[in-house]
Amino acid sequence: VVPWFSGQNAVLAPPEDASAMAVVLGQFLRALHQPSPGDAPHNPRRGVPLAARDEAVRTRLDQVKHLVDRSAVLALWERLVATPPWSRPPVWIHGDLHPRNLIVEGGRLSAVIDFGDLSAGDPATDLAFAWMLPEAARSRLFASAHEETNPIDDNTRSRARGWALTLGLAYVANSLDDEPMGALGLATIDAALTDRA
Repeated sequence: VVPWFSGQNAVLAPPEDASAMAVVLGQFLRALHQPSPGDAPHNPRRGVPLAARDEAVRTRLDQVKHLVDRSAVLALWERLVATPPWSRPPVWIHGDLHPRNLIVEGGRLSAVIDFGDLSAGDPATDLAFAWMLPEAARSRLFASAHEETNPIDDNTRSRARGWALTLGLAYVANSLDDEPMGALGLATIDAALTDRA
């Protein structure tokens, strides 16, 4: 049983200040990404090493190749999938963090919803949200989510970028009847491809 949160999802009602939302969301992730107990649920599609998503990425890329730069996506994916996997103890992850699962009220982030994919794994899955933000807000999310006991190092950031490709392709491939999610997927892929950091 969860409380009712008034407002609208962030696809329908984007926050007035994306950077301010990034800070609040980073604080939420810092609080969430704590070591999980041994009996925490495992999700075979979230929080896993990027290599475990390779087949799905290639399949979806073939499905949407007319909408994206296939060679550029594949080149970046092959570089990112080689990033060393998460080697620390698994942490709690939301697993399905995107604007439809954020509630905005009065122009500000007020809630994170839909914990159906809550599981233990690599926090990079959730940090992929950074590429769903304007570029100027991306560093604010990472800075806010970072903590000394669970630092966001270069490898974590690279895996998060890989997850941005993974999720972006999923949104595009599965959005025939959901134009806003398809647009989000394309924007996320483009942001991952053009990231200058």
